Amino acid sequence: MSDQILHECGIALIRLRKPLSYYIEKYSSAYAMKKMYILMEKQHNRGQDGAGIANIKIDLEAGRRYISRYRSIKTRPVESLFRKIEKKYRKAQKEGKEKFKDEKWLKENVAFTGELWLGHLRYGTHGINNIESVHPFLRQNNWRSRNLVMAGNFNMTNVDELFDLLINIGQHPKEKVDTVTVMEKIGHFLDEEVQSLFELYKDKYTNQEISEIIENEIDLQRVLKRACKDFDGGYTMAGLTGSGSAFVVRDPNGIRPAYYYADDEVVVVASEKPAIKTAFNIDYNQIEEITPGHALIITKNGEFGLHSILKQGEKTSCSFERIYFSRGNDPDIYQERKKLGRLLVPQVLRGIQFDLKNTIFSYIPNTAETAFYGLMAGIEDYLITRQKEIILEGKPTVDSPEDVLSFRPRVEKLVIKDAKLRTFITDDVHRDDLVAHVYDTTYEVVNRGKDTLVVIDDSIVRGTTLEKSILTLLDRLGPKKIVVVSSAPQIRFPDCYGIDMSRMGDFVAFRAVIELIKEQGKDYLLGEVYEQCLRSESDEKQNPVNHVKRLYEQFTYEEISAKISEIVKPKNMKAELEVVFQTVENLHKAIPDHIGDWYFTGNYPTPGGMRVANRSYINYMEGKLVRAY
Repeated sequence: MSDQILHECGIALIRLRKPLSYYIEKYSSAYAMKKMYILMEKQHNRGQDGAGIANIKIDLEAGRRYISRYRSIKTRPVESLFRKIEKKYRKAQKEGKEKFKDEKWLKENVAFTGELWLGHLRYGTHGINNIESVHPFLRQNNWRSRNLVMAGNFNMTNVDELFDLLINIGQHPKEKVDTVTVMEKIGHFLDEEVQSLFELYKDKYTNQEISEIIENEIDLQRVLKRACKDFDGGYTMAGLTGSGSAFVVRDPNGIRPAYYYADDEVVVVASEKPAIKTAFNIDYNQIEEITPGHALIITKNGEFGLHSILKQGEKTSCSFERIYFSRGNDPDIYQERKKLGRLLVPQVLRGIQFDLKNTIFSYIPNTAETAFYGLMAGIEDYLITRQKEIILEGKPTVDSPEDVLSFRPRVEKLVIKDAKLRTFITDDVHRDDLVAHVYDTTYEVVNRGKDTLVVIDDSIVRGTTLEKSILTLLDRLGPKKIVVVSSAPQIRFPDCYGIDMSRMGDFVAFRAVIELIKEQGKDYLLGEVYEQCLRSESDEKQNPVNHVKRLYEQFTYEEISAKISEIVKPKNMKAELEVVFQTVENLHKAIPDHIGDWYFTGNYPTPGGMRVANRSYINYMEGKLVRAY
């Protein structure tokens, strides 16, 4: 993606199902630590602002620390965490010598040697990057079963409502943010579950005996059913209790991803399948998806199962995960991205007027590479068809049969990214200065005034990098025309389920619509939609409608694309420019099982999404440069 945006976080969970001594004897004392490192490192694409890890030691005697947690916001946070853990291991190995292989000694003397692990990788969607914002979070108590460790990949659209609910049940939350409200709400019902079990057994057993009974009988399904019923958003949330139970719960629409694998040794959960496959050397068909609206619950004794938490809705898992965010070595995602590129062939051929001889194909590194392979495979298929027509059917051509048969599309690496320059680390005022230097190009491969350049990107959000850097660089090569191709459709609406895209005015597609409206003298529409959004916001009982869609409905897809081409074209650019976008119809052909497309269509799967779209437009009209959720 040429425009840098922040997005979904990642989680990793491991539960050892056998005694620690089993892993020490079969593998090593550091077995779980090494597996967790791989799980997190193979998901580092999901969060480079910070990382955290927590560990629970099950059935450790009183007076000893049984919860360990490290968090980091260093440049390479995952590496930083595990260097720190490894340092403790080495010190213990040196001091303990043979004791380092003893389960009891390890658990009593060395941090991060417990059976239950939870890791998190973070992107700071609120723009805040301090250590206190890094998961996992702790809710502490002297009762082991009331301790709660939580981490997640989520955004809630109804934080205000959840905050008020906490106040109504008697709590006094310290912050109005979704991480706090979610943990406190789950923690509240965890407390109630523990208390109800205590009341049930208080006349039959001693308090110490009751505590042990509670740890074995606690019903996390009931806790989550009561806690999650008011959540509106996209989420995969993982939690550990101090007594050794665990859960991973997924929203009813399956917006955020979650996968698991289990055998007689481990239960493991991650946000992406390749991480699990690599860490445990298993086949992809052994990895299961956590069902939307369900929780994978692991008991203190290591038993596990999927349990219904909320009524399952239509599955609208995030298509942007498939287009860009998730690692492309997942075999399904790889094929989906290739198909996205292949489906663009007809539009590209029209853009170059079918003149393949004078066209150079390239891509914007690095995530567009797979779609580029699909595009070129489609171009090859087109060429084979044309060659058959010319040779077998005798269709006339200016070229000789030998030239026709030997022709190959021209492919060059035209755009080179300087990975050392990260445009999102500075303020908006100075951002453009850096944008201009993020990319470089390859010279002396273009026939000046004759060649057309086709450059594919996986998505275009703001268009800033195209305008300030890429198009200027490519224009210096002297092409006749540049065709920029997006393997994703036009991004028209804000996201509120995990991606940091909530300001309507940031989207180049929205800016294009505003310009078209003003050019056609339809300015009155802006005010009418604004009033509709205000009325919708004030009527909390009404099922919300995304009123902003009305603005886009005034124009064809091609009209908006043409206006985008005008907006992103640098003032001094000499070459002709055309921006081509994937269609929503073809998006669903390429990715039929992940139909979450609200960024492109405005069809949000939850009421909160509709409200965020309207609020984002209100903010735009009122000149407020703030998030809409």
